[in-house]
This record gives sequence, C-alpha cells and structure tokens, in this order.
Amino acid sequence: MNLQKSQECQNKARKLIPGMTQLLSKRPDMFSLGVWPTYYSKSKGAKVWDLDGNVYIDMSIAGIGANILGYADQDINAAVIDAIKNGSSSSLNCPEEVDLAEELCSLHPWAQMVRFARSGGESMAVAVRIARAHTGRDLVVICGYHGWHDWYLAANLGTENALGEHLIPGLSPTGVPKALKGTTLTFKYNDIDSLKTVIAAHKGEVAAIVMEPVRNIQPTQGFLQGVRLLTDQAGAIFIFDEISSGFRLNCGGAHILYGVDPDIAVFSKALGNGYPIAAIIGRAFVMESAQKSFISSTMWTERIGPVAALAMIKKFRAFKAHEHLMEIGRLVQKGWEVVSKRHGLPVKISGIYPLGHFVFDDQDQPVMKAFFVQEMLAKGFLASNVFYSMLAHTKEDVEAYLMAADEVFGRIRQLKDSGRLRSALKGEPSASGFKRMT
Repeated sequence: MNLQKSQECQNKARKLIPGMTQLLSKRPDMFSLGVWPTYYSKSKGAKVWDLDGNVYIDMSIAGIGANILGYADQDINAAVIDAIKNGSSSSLNCPEEVDLAEELCSLHPWAQMVRFARSGGESMAVAVRIARAHTGRDLVVICGYHGWHDWYLAANLGTENALGEHLIPGLSPTGVPKALKGTTLTFKYNDIDSLKTVIAAHKGEVAAIVMEPVRNIQPTQGFLQGVRLLTDQAGAIFIFDEISSGFRLNCGGAHILYGVDPDIAVFSKALGNGYPIAAIIGRAFVMESAQKSFISSTMWTERIGPVAALAMIKKFRAFKAHEHLMEIGRLVQKGWEVVSKRHGLPVKISGIYPLGHFVFDDQDQPVMKAFFVQEMLAKGFLASNVFYSMLAHTKEDVEAYLMAADEVFGRIRQLKDSGRLRSALKGEPSASGFKRMT
C-alpha cells in the first residue's frame, strides 16, 4: 500500500503543529504510527479516500462520533449549501438558532431554554459556568470525560491521576492554574457511595454534579436516580454530558431512556453530523443565570451549525436512525466476540452498541492492536479496536469487515504462538492515553 503523500504530510505536520493533530483521538500513534494514513482527501457515506488514493470502508471512529448519518450526507449538505448561498453570517442573528432551540426543547420537555456553542469542550465549560453562576459556588464533582478545559483538568492538580478512570489516563494539568486545585473532584460510575462521600465532605460547597448518563456500561438500577436525589439534597445543579451519548440510542438525549431529567444537558458531536454545533439546554430558572456571567463568542452566531443540526434531526427522525445504529453496533460487537473465541484471543468488549470497543486481554495489547490496524488497512478498512456506527453503514459492510477481522485475528494468533508478532509490525505499537508526541 502506497502512503507516500500521507507520510510526507505527517512529516510536515510534526514540524508545524504541536502534537501533529488537533484531536488526540486522531493522532496516528493512537493507531499505528508509520501505517495509519492520518489525512483524507475525500469522504462519502462510509468510505474515506486518503491522500494517496487508497479507499477504505470506515469501520473505526466515524469522525470520532460526529458523522452519525455518514460522511457528506446529501440532505445535510444541501441545507448547509443553501445557508452558505444566503450568507452564513451577518451583523444580524440567524433565525435558525431560534428554530433549533425550539426543536431541542420539544425533544426534551423538561428544558425551556438553550444556549449554543460550536464544540463539545467549550459547551461543557459554558454549562459549568452557568451552574457556578446560579449557585454562587465553585466546587464541581464529575464522573466521565468532559473535555480539555481548565475546570475539568483541575481534577488532576496535586493528584496521581484522578481522571485516569474517566476515559483518558495521563491527562496532564500543566498550564492549568494551581489555584484551581480542589475545585473539581471525581466520583465513580455506578458507585453512589463514592458520590455520597464527596458531597458529605463538602456540604454547601458543590455547584454542580456533572456526568455522562452512559458510555461503556449501563447504569445499575437506581444509580442515576440516586445521583439526581443527592444533587438536589446538595442544592447543586445536575448536568448530563450527552456529547457522546446523545442521538445514538434514541432521537435526543440518552437520559430520556432512563427516566432521569437533569437541570442542564449538553450536546455536540452527532448534532451537526460533522458540522460544528453544540447546545446547552436547561431549565429556565437555571439557564437565566447565564445572564449573570459573560458568556459570548462571535462564531457562536454563524448560521451553518444550526442549519446542519435542524437537518440532522429531521433526517434522524425520519429514518429512525437510532434503530439502525443499534443494530449495526450489535452485529459488530457480536462479531468481535465470535472471532476472538474462535482464535483463542480473549478480548474485553464494552460500550453501548453504537459506541463499542474491545481491548485485547493480553500484555501485548499495544502490539496486537497495531497489527490489527495494519492488516485491516491492507484489506481496505479503517479499523481499530473502536467502532462507531453510522446510518451509512450497511450489513454488507459489517459482514465484509468481520470476515477480514476473522482472518486478522487468526494471523495474530499464529504470530503470537511463534513469537513473531512484534517483528511483523510495519509501524509502531499503538499508544494509549495522553502523552507528548515527539
């Protein structure tokens, strides 16, 4: 496989862009440095073309979960192109943001007001700011991954790695003011006692409880309800981070399925099907507190984001996209289970069906993952140990992918048994967590 142009672009990026890419999850070392193509020239449906003309079926991260319908969806693009033709920004505001606010409140009847941003991390910062403004308190208690901003990384100030169990280990708080130490604390998912302990130690200090309703495992019975109750008793604001979970299990927030309403919920990723848009929805009496604090940005007023989101919701609803996402994801996870058992390669599979992943239960996991990436690329698939489903994925895609995965798992078994797996790598072993890229 020729990757000359890709490698040339990577070499330039190393010199020009700190960390090579703008998103940790898209860095080539997360897959296999030296093998992963990294850059694309075109994407359409479930296919991606790299800089050297190689074409792949994307059975990996689907734009890290942003392209819920598929790449370059014709209906979303048509709406966006029309918006561009009519002017994507001006000195006045676009009415589509009002329409989108109305739509999101209709989908989530507990919410009455909405603020918009353009990315997930910044929208979480907005939500936390509103909660602090409303309560007049500083302390935030979190469970899950919520972005790169100071308020979140403050959890790792003066600790070993408080966020190590919250999706990404090794997140350095370098550059975060040390004065923020102790302003963000953590609790464990499905462990209500861990939250009780934190709240009891900080009575009258908690501004917000922030968590993802679901990611890798399902909530145990009564857990989310328990968090809601403790939040109310603490006089805090309950925030659901739906950036990853939203618009996958249903049309709207996953929390709807669990019958637990927050005070604020945050959406991004899937909301715009790849176009930048984020929404912070909430109860009116809480959201009004946004006017107590300065929360404002020029690019939050552009037109493309709201237009894309409205078109995405319309198509999502019409196609009942969540049913397809669930089925495709279920087939993939079942396939991982079958092929791993067939070749005696134990794996740990987790995640909701539309956001699944597996880990080789072996000390050679980084090498095994990198070899899987390498061989799947050679068979025409962008693939890793993560699979995000899209409406554009077909059952034929899944069938072809699992047939290829079966062959590669068999090859991994053979190479491990003969002690030749590391020498068979063309690139580097896969990295995990956050680290400096050299």
